[in-house]
Amino acid sequence: METSDPQEIVLKTQGLSKKFGERWAAKDLNLEVHRRDVFCFLGPNGAGKSTTIRMILTLLMPTAGSIEIFGKDLYRHRSEVLSRVSGIVEKADFYLYLTAYKNLEILGSMTYAVQRGEIMESLEVVGLKSRAFEKVKTFSHGMKQRLGIAQALLTRPELIILDEPTAGLDPQGMKEVRDLIKRLSRERGMTIFLSSHLLAEVELVATRMAVIHHGALIAQGPVSELLSREANDFSIQVTPLPLAVQLIGRLPWVRILSAENGQVEARIEPGRSSELNRFLVTNHVEVFSISPHRTLEDFFLKITEGASEI
Repeated sequence: METSDPQEIVLKTQGLSKKFGERWAAKDLNLEVHRRDVFCFLGPNGAGKSTTIRMILTLLMPTAGSIEIFGKDLYRHRSEVLSRVSGIVEKADFYLYLTAYKNLEILGSMTYAVQRGEIMESLEVVGLKSRAFEKVKTFSHGMKQRLGIAQALLTRPELIILDEPTAGLDPQGMKEVRDLIKRLSRERGMTIFLSSHLLAEVELVATRMAVIHHGALIAQGPVSELLSREANDFSIQVTPLPLAVQLIGRLPWVRILSAENGQVEARIEPGRSSELNRFLVTNHVEVFSISPHRTLEDFFLKITEGASEI
């Protein structure tokens, strides 16, 4: 797989819209997904996530707008572009009375003459190599989801699109899929676009995200950056702690809540956490991290209720 600048835009939509009758399922979406992102497309059920994914995979024609993948117009270069993309919409379906291996052999052959080694490698990546020759009817829901990702990996894609990959899974199944997604990004350099309405899952796996509500894009950017906006309470890891406490105590816009074990818990006026970081570093305090306490749930509820200008 080619190595590229992580700032390279792999997927870009401009004004992407879809109308069903009088209802806009998606309207004027401008998305940017960078190489190696684990990009979460977040929104409540019915927000337009699956409609958008279907347009990106050419399963639906847009009413308006454009889609570029790897810098090329999707509809002008459809075959070339989609040869580098794999996607699972909603859930993967399999022949339950056939083995995992046989399912991948059949499904893979619809694209090209898939080899035994490629099937076994895909199964190994998703942790199912030892179950390759067992019937899929014996698999848990989480194992079937991972088998679906194994199917997507057969073509060695650079971009994988997953529609609600943890929907309906128990906590262990969620963890298995989440860990797999992170490994595909970290170890194989894949770009992963996934939709979800599960806030906690997104916070654990995503590097960047976009939030859609009633078909409209209302926020987009790095997860850490979006959560930092308008946050008040922060955990600050520093050394030396006594000097940091002394310096912070001089600032009228910061209130120390606690300080112990190299960590300061503080309430900072919105928008001034970067200023505090610069102040401490300038005064010879080493700052390891400044982490907002604001959760993704706080962020999501605030912007979808229209209480925040983002």
